Amino acid sequence: MRPYEMSLTEAADAIRARRLSPVELVDSVLERIERTEPRLRAYAAVDAERAREAARAAERDIAAGRHRGPLHGIPMGLKDLIDVAGTATSAGSRVRADHRAAGDSAVAARLAAAGAVLLGKTHTHEFAYGLTTPQTHNAWDPGRVAGGSSGGSAVAVAAGSATFALGTDTGGSIRVPAALNGVVGLKPTYGLVSRHGVTSLSWSLDHVGPITRTVEDAGLVLTALTGYDPRDPASLTAPATDYRPAAGTDLSGLRIGVPSTYYFDRVDPEVETAVRHAVDRLRALGARLVDVEIPMARYVQATHWGLMVPEATAYHERTLRTVPDLYQADVRVLLEAGELMSAGDYLRAQRSRTLMRDAWHRLLREVDLIAAPAVPATAVKAGQETITWADGSAESVSDAYVRLSSPANITGVPSLCLPVGHDTAGLPIGMQLLGRPLGESVLLRVGHAYERTRPARELARAA
Repeated sequence: MRPYEMSLTEAADAIRARRLSPVELVDSVLERIERTEPRLRAYAAVDAERAREAARAAERDIAAGRHRGPLHGIPMGLKDLIDVAGTATSAGSRVRADHRAAGDSAVAARLAAAGAVLLGKTHTHEFAYGLTTPQTHNAWDPGRVAGGSSGGSAVAVAAGSATFALGTDTGGSIRVPAALNGVVGLKPTYGLVSRHGVTSLSWSLDHVGPITRTVEDAGLVLTALTGYDPRDPASLTAPATDYRPAAGTDLSGLRIGVPSTYYFDRVDPEVETAVRHAVDRLRALGARLVDVEIPMARYVQATHWGLMVPEATAYHERTLRTVPDLYQADVRVLLEAGELMSAGDYLRAQRSRTLMRDAWHRLLREVDLIAAPAVPATAVKAGQETITWADGSAESVSDAYVRLSSPANITGVPSLCLPVGHDTAGLPIGMQLLGRPLGESVLLRVGHAYERTRPARELARAA
């Protein structure tokens, strides 16, 4: 196995055992970037010299006995919303073309302290306001969308041009591209990971989380990211936790909710089949399946848009009036739409969110987690605007991709996306596990148990 093909866990074990040096790993990944970027365009910017210098420093520290843990010497990408001191954070927009960060974001600082090696910034849909990341191409089929808005991060991990990456998730922006590119994406509990120094889309819905090749990798990264931060008003005081899941596969005693409403409505048959097969595998590992009804399902999309649109517009109020022509047309339309929403509309969305969150918390007292499709369809062709379902109805691609992921943002519950197969075109299919607030350890345990029983992990074939 070539170093760039290794999962984070495999690379960390090899580095600790002195079978692999950080310099060898980083050089291998940088070479992979050179080969894949012309086709995939995962990165907004790569700083190879900085990465090599950090790898040399990691190698010296480890040789001297100063090993900081599993992330030490591991190459990563950060979504181009995440500040790193002295580097550009353009948020994928001409509006921020000249912006350079004065300091590190909380997550960048935590990863640097853990010894991770920054390769560069990965592409995002402009200001994270979209579900396709048009600059970037799907790692399995470059003629299809990468998903968004963390498309660059997901493609880099899928292609082997980053061992792990960070994304942000406001309505599914970690989990959608993870599903479409066949990797693991984790949206943590709202407030578990600090957003200080991360460009906002919608402050009450934004989350930061890892994109990795395996569930175990996601646990390692999450462990490094968590901790109270007074600079983020939503930051939670939670006990320090080692999120690396145990190696067992026995799920006896766990109750897994399988939605009878909403999550399997207007879903591609191949996606439904793959997810139901994955759920059956969880049952074979000892879990008990329980049919559940998703509360307030008819209000999900209205509530999500009712919160996100006015909050995004408020964030961009000044630049939308001073430099409107610098925004891409699709984002500008959404920002201008937010100016038409009334305070009453926003307050009704907030009330709906409160009722929905309470109802989900009651549901999650009846089951330990919920298993469902991550997205209702695999990656569409670039430029495709609608999806036509079996019943003849049509839905915009953005509405379709966000529909199954946004409930976790509205309610703040954690959601883990993991690959569970491919359709007949060879495109990845993702399942999501949704759990109780601060229930990441349970999600990672279940996801890891499933992962240990499925076929071996593989890098995207198109890469």
